[in-house]
Amino acid sequence: MEFYLKNKHYALIFLSFSIFYNCKNEEKTPIEPTQEKVVYEMYQPSEMAGFMNAMYAYNQQLKAQIVAGETPNSMPLDLLKLHSAEMTDGKSRTKNWQSFVNVFIESQEAIADTLSNTDLKERFNTAITNCLNCHKTECTGPIPKIKKLLIQ
Repeated sequence: MEFYLKNKHYALIFLSFSIFYNCKNEEKTPIEPTQEKVVYEMYQPSEMAGFMNAMYAYNQQLKAQIVAGETPNSMPLDLLKLHSAEMTDGKSRTKNWQSFVNVFIESQEAIADTLSNTDLKERFNTAITNCLNCHKTECTGPIPKIKKLLIQ
C-alpha cells in the first residue's frame, strides 16, 4: 500500500496530463474515403450470336407476314454466313452442328419458294422446328424464345 501512496502524486500528474492532452482542441481534418472506380466490361456478342439474333428478328417479321396472309418472296439474309461466322467462345462447329445447319438453310430457303406446293405456314414451322432441333443439342439457352416463333 505504501507504494501506491508514494506514487499517488505521480499517478495524479500523469492522469491530469493525459486528460489535458486528449481534450486539447485540435482541428481534425476529415478523412475522405477513396472511391474506387468500377470498370464494367460490356458484353460483346460473337459474330454467330449476332447473326442468330438477326435471323430471329427476320423470322419474327416472316411470322407476322404469314399470319397477315402475305407471301414472302425473298430471303434477305445470307444464310451461308452460318458456315463462316465466328462462334461464341467455348463453342465449335461439330459434325452434329454441320448437319443441322445444312437442313436449316434448306428449310429457311423453302419458305421463300413461291413454287412450292407445301402450305407456307407448314414450311415456316418446319424451319423453326429445325432451329429447335439444333438448339436442343448445341445451345439450349434460346429454346423458349424460338418456340414463340411457331405459328399455331
